[in-house]
Amino acid sequence: MSERTSRKRSILSRIVRRIIMALYRFKGWKLDGHLPDIDKFVIAGAPHTSNWDFVFFVGATAEEGVEPNFMGKHTLFQGLMRNFMFDMGGIPIDRTKRSNVVEQVAAEFAARDHLALVIAAEGTRSSNGEWKSGFYNIARAANVPIVPAWVCNQDMVLGFGPAIVPTDSYGETLLEIARFMRSKLPDYERYKVLEAQALRLIEEEKTNA
Repeated sequence: MSERTSRKRSILSRIVRRIIMALYRFKGWKLDGHLPDIDKFVIAGAPHTSNWDFVFFVGATAEEGVEPNFMGKHTLFQGLMRNFMFDMGGIPIDRTKRSNVVEQVAAEFAARDHLALVIAAEGTRSSNGEWKSGFYNIARAANVPIVPAWVCNQDMVLGFGPAIVPTDSYGETLLEIARFMRSKLPDYERYKVLEAQALRLIEEEKTNA
Protein backbone atom coordinates (compact mmCIF):
# COMPACT_ATOMS: atom_id res chain seq x y z
CA MET A 1 0.00 0.00 0.00
CA SER A 2 2.93 2.34 0.61
CA GLU A 3 3.78 2.18 -3.09
CA ARG A 4 0.38 3.59 -3.98
CA THR A 5 0.50 6.42 -1.48
CA SER A 6 4.08 7.47 -2.26
CA ARG A 7 3.49 8.38 -5.91
CA LYS A 8 1.02 10.31 -7.98
CA ARG A 9 -1.83 8.51 -9.66
CA SER A 10 -1.17 7.38 -13.21
CA ILE A 11 -2.31 9.79 -15.91
CA LEU A 12 -4.63 7.15 -17.37
CA SER A 13 -6.39 6.56 -14.05
CA ARG A 14 -6.93 10.30 -13.57
CA ILE A 15 -8.41 10.59 -17.05
CA VAL A 16 -10.66 7.58 -16.56
CA ARG A 17 -11.94 8.88 -13.22
CA ARG A 18 -12.81 12.22 -14.78
CA ILE A 19 -14.66 10.46 -17.60
CA ILE A 20 -16.56 8.32 -15.12
CA MET A 21 -17.63 11.34 -13.06
CA ALA A 22 -18.64 13.21 -16.22
CA LEU A 23 -20.79 10.28 -17.37
CA TYR A 24 -22.34 9.88 -13.92
CA ARG A 25 -23.34 13.54 -13.79
CA PHE A 26 -24.35 13.74 -17.44
CA LYS A 27 -26.71 10.79 -17.05
CA GLY A 28 -28.38 12.56 -14.15
CA TRP A 29 -28.14 9.78 -11.57
CA LYS A 30 -29.61 10.58 -8.17
CA LEU A 31 -28.36 9.32 -4.83
CA ASP A 32 -30.64 7.92 -2.13
CA GLY A 33 -29.12 7.41 1.31
CA HIS A 34 -25.53 7.85 2.40
CA LEU A 35 -22.53 5.66 3.06
CA PRO A 36 -21.78 5.13 6.76
CA ASP A 37 -19.01 7.15 8.38
CA ILE A 38 -16.82 4.13 9.07
CA ASP A 39 -13.40 3.11 7.80
CA LYS A 40 -13.98 -0.37 6.43
CA PHE A 41 -17.00 -2.12 4.95
CA VAL A 42 -18.28 -4.30 2.14
CA ILE A 43 -20.72 -2.72 -0.32
CA ALA A 44 -23.02 -5.47 -1.61
CA GLY A 45 -24.80 -4.17 -4.69
CA ALA A 46 -27.65 -5.49 -6.81
CA PRO A 47 -29.01 -5.89 -9.38
CA HIS A 48 -26.04 -6.47 -11.65
CA THR A 49 -27.55 -6.00 -15.09
CA SER A 50 -24.96 -4.04 -17.04
CA ASN A 51 -21.23 -3.47 -17.44
CA TRP A 52 -22.02 0.17 -16.61
CA ASP A 53 -22.97 -0.75 -13.04
CA PHE A 54 -19.47 -0.23 -11.67
CA VAL A 55 -19.16 3.12 -13.45
CA PHE A 56 -22.21 4.47 -11.65
CA PHE A 57 -21.10 2.95 -8.34
CA VAL A 58 -17.78 4.78 -8.68
CA GLY A 59 -19.67 7.99 -9.37
CA ALA A 60 -22.03 7.54 -6.44
CA THR A 61 -19.31 6.64 -3.96
CA ALA A 62 -17.21 9.59 -5.16
CA GLU A 63 -20.17 11.85 -4.39
CA GLU A 64 -19.94 10.46 -0.86
CA GLY A 65 -16.19 11.12 -0.66
CA VAL A 66 -15.30 7.42 -0.79
CA GLU A 67 -13.03 5.70 -3.30
CA PRO A 68 -14.33 2.16 -3.84
CA ASN A 69 -12.18 -0.92 -4.21
CA PHE A 70 -12.81 -4.02 -6.28
CA MET A 71 -11.28 -7.45 -6.73
CA GLY A 72 -9.45 -8.38 -9.91
CA LYS A 73 -7.44 -11.28 -11.28
CA HIS A 74 -3.81 -10.84 -10.24
CA THR A 75 -2.57 -11.09 -13.81
CA LEU A 76 -4.28 -7.77 -14.57
CA PHE A 77 -1.90 -6.07 -12.14
CA GLN A 78 1.19 -6.62 -14.23
CA GLY A 79 3.17 -4.61 -16.75
CA LEU A 80 1.68 -1.38 -18.06
CA MET A 81 -1.65 -2.02 -16.34
CA ARG A 82 -0.21 -2.41 -12.83
CA ASN A 83 -0.32 1.19 -11.64
CA PHE A 84 -3.62 1.88 -13.39
CA MET A 85 -5.35 -1.08 -11.72
CA PHE A 86 -4.09 -0.13 -8.27
CA ASP A 87 -4.97 3.53 -8.80
CA MET A 88 -8.53 2.59 -9.78
CA GLY A 89 -8.94 0.72 -6.50
CA GLY A 90 -8.15 -2.79 -7.65
CA ILE A 91 -7.19 -5.56 -5.24
CA PRO A 92 -5.29 -8.40 -6.94
CA ILE A 93 -6.60 -11.88 -6.23
CA ASP A 94 -4.39 -14.87 -6.99
CA ARG A 95 -6.54 -17.96 -7.31
CA THR A 96 -3.45 -20.15 -7.65
CA LYS A 97 -2.38 -19.45 -4.06
CA ARG A 98 -3.12 -21.87 -1.26
CA SER A 99 -5.07 -19.18 0.56
CA ASN A 100 -8.55 -18.70 -0.89
CA VAL A 101 -10.21 -15.49 -2.04
CA VAL A 102 -11.85 -14.82 1.32
CA GLU A 103 -8.55 -15.13 3.17
CA GLN A 104 -6.72 -12.89 0.69
CA VAL A 105 -9.33 -10.14 0.91
CA ALA A 106 -9.58 -10.41 4.70
CA ALA A 107 -5.80 -9.93 4.86
CA GLU A 108 -6.18 -6.83 2.67
CA PHE A 109 -8.78 -5.42 5.06
CA ALA A 110 -6.44 -6.06 7.99
CA ALA A 111 -3.55 -4.30 6.24
CA ARG A 112 -5.44 -1.09 5.42
CA ASP A 113 -6.84 1.77 7.44
CA HIS A 114 -9.66 2.39 4.93
CA LEU A 115 -11.31 -0.02 2.52
CA ALA A 116 -14.74 0.06 0.87
CA LEU A 117 -15.00 -3.11 -1.19
CA VAL A 118 -17.69 -3.17 -3.87
CA ILE A 119 -19.05 -6.63 -4.72
CA ALA A 120 -21.76 -7.49 -7.25
CA ALA A 121 -23.53 -9.84 -4.88
CA GLU A 122 -25.49 -11.67 -7.59
CA GLY A 123 -22.24 -12.76 -9.21
CA THR A 124 -23.33 -12.50 -12.85
CA ARG A 125 -25.70 -10.44 -14.96
CA SER A 126 -27.65 -13.61 -15.79
CA SER A 127 -28.61 -14.14 -12.13
CA ASN A 128 -32.27 -14.69 -11.32
CA GLY A 129 -31.85 -12.53 -8.23
CA GLU A 130 -30.26 -14.94 -5.78
CA TRP A 131 -27.02 -13.77 -4.16
CA LYS A 132 -23.72 -15.60 -3.87
CA SER A 133 -22.33 -15.88 -0.34
CA GLY A 134 -18.87 -14.44 -1.11
CA PHE A 135 -19.68 -10.93 0.14
CA TYR A 136 -20.96 -12.36 3.43
CA ASN A 137 -17.97 -14.66 3.94
CA ILE A 138 -15.55 -11.80 3.27
CA ALA A 139 -17.34 -9.46 5.67
CA ARG A 140 -17.37 -12.12 8.38
CA ALA A 141 -13.70 -13.01 7.91
CA ALA A 142 -12.67 -9.35 7.87
CA ASN A 143 -14.99 -8.46 10.77
CA VAL A 144 -16.54 -5.56 8.86
CA PRO A 145 -20.20 -4.59 8.22
CA ILE A 146 -22.11 -4.95 4.97
CA VAL A 147 -23.68 -1.91 3.30
CA PRO A 148 -26.47 -2.90 0.88
CA ALA A 149 -26.65 -0.86 -2.33
CA TRP A 150 -29.66 -0.87 -4.60
CA VAL A 151 -30.11 0.39 -8.13
CA CYS A 152 -33.16 1.47 -10.11
CA ASN A 153 -32.05 1.90 -13.71
CA GLN A 154 -35.50 3.09 -14.80
CA ASP A 155 -35.49 6.08 -12.44
CA MET A 156 -31.68 6.36 -12.45
CA VAL A 157 -31.42 6.16 -8.67
CA LEU A 158 -28.65 4.46 -6.73
CA GLY A 159 -29.02 4.12 -2.99
CA PHE A 160 -27.11 2.95 0.05
CA GLY A 161 -28.59 1.29 3.11
CA PRO A 162 -27.51 1.08 6.74
CA ALA A 163 -24.39 -0.81 7.79
CA ILE A 164 -25.45 -4.35 8.68
CA VAL A 165 -23.24 -6.44 10.96
CA PRO A 166 -23.26 -10.01 9.61
CA THR A 167 -24.24 -12.64 12.14
CA ASP A 168 -23.30 -16.31 12.14
CA SER A 169 -26.54 -16.97 10.22
CA TYR A 170 -26.20 -16.23 6.53
CA GLY A 171 -29.95 -16.60 6.10
CA GLU A 172 -30.81 -14.07 8.82
CA THR A 173 -28.22 -11.60 7.52
CA LEU A 174 -29.48 -11.99 3.98
CA LEU A 175 -33.08 -11.50 5.11
CA GLU A 176 -32.21 -8.19 6.78
CA ILE A 177 -30.59 -7.05 3.54
CA ALA A 178 -33.47 -8.33 1.39
CA ARG A 179 -36.06 -6.52 3.47
CA PHE A 180 -34.15 -3.28 3.12
CA MET A 181 -33.92 -3.75 -0.64
CA ARG A 182 -37.63 -4.49 -0.90
CA SER A 183 -38.44 -1.41 1.19
CA LYS A 184 -36.95 0.58 -1.69
CA LEU A 185 -38.34 -1.41 -4.63
CA PRO A 186 -41.09 -3.65 -3.22
CA ASP A 187 -42.30 -4.92 -6.60
CA TYR A 188 -38.92 -5.60 -8.14
CA GLU A 189 -38.80 -9.31 -9.01
CA ARG A 190 -35.11 -9.90 -8.23
CA TYR A 191 -35.54 -8.54 -4.71
CA LYS A 192 -38.53 -10.84 -4.21
CA VAL A 193 -36.30 -13.74 -5.25
CA LEU A 194 -33.64 -12.54 -2.80
CA GLU A 195 -36.11 -12.49 0.09
CA ALA A 196 -37.34 -15.96 -0.82
CA GLN A 197 -33.75 -17.21 -0.91
CA ALA A 198 -33.12 -15.81 2.58
CA LEU A 199 -36.24 -17.43 4.01
CA ARG A 200 -35.29 -20.76 2.44
CA LEU A 201 -31.77 -20.56 3.88
CA ILE A 202 -33.15 -19.84 7.35
CA GLU A 203 -35.30 -22.97 7.15
CA GLU A 204 -32.33 -25.01 5.95
CA GLU A 205 -30.21 -23.69 8.81
CA LYS A 206 -32.89 -24.69 11.31
CA THR A 207 -33.10 -28.17 9.79
CA ASN A 208 -29.33 -28.64 9.93
CA ALA A 209 -28.94 -27.23 13.44
